Amino acid sequence: MDTITQYRQHIKTILSEHARLVWDNRIKAETIFDTEQDRYQLIYIGWRNSKRVYGVVLHLDIIDNKIWIQQDGTEIGIANTLVELGVPKENIVLAFDPPNLRQYTDFAVS
Repeated sequence: MDTITQYRQHIKTILSEHARLVWDNRIKAETIFDTEQDRYQLIYIGWRNSKRVYGVVLHLDIIDNKIWIQQDGTEIGIANTLVELGVPKENIVLAFDPPNLRQYTDFAVS
């Protein structure tokens, strides 16, 4: 299996696992897998009393053979999970960090 195919599978598995962790039956977790554009999201949708719940929990893209984490609303951090699965830190970009500060992380700059 080539690297990009493996990255896609890791991302799909992680997002699907997180989708199963929704604790509130009024909230629906939806995964979005765009394998043509290599964009992947986990969103929450629903209502809590009269308040609308909608938000992106996880958003990852594969750009230039690297995983770009655009949004990470998890406690553990999806980057750590990816590293545990064997993805090298130099192939993970913390895109939610400002570009000028990425050099101070253990992960890719871009």
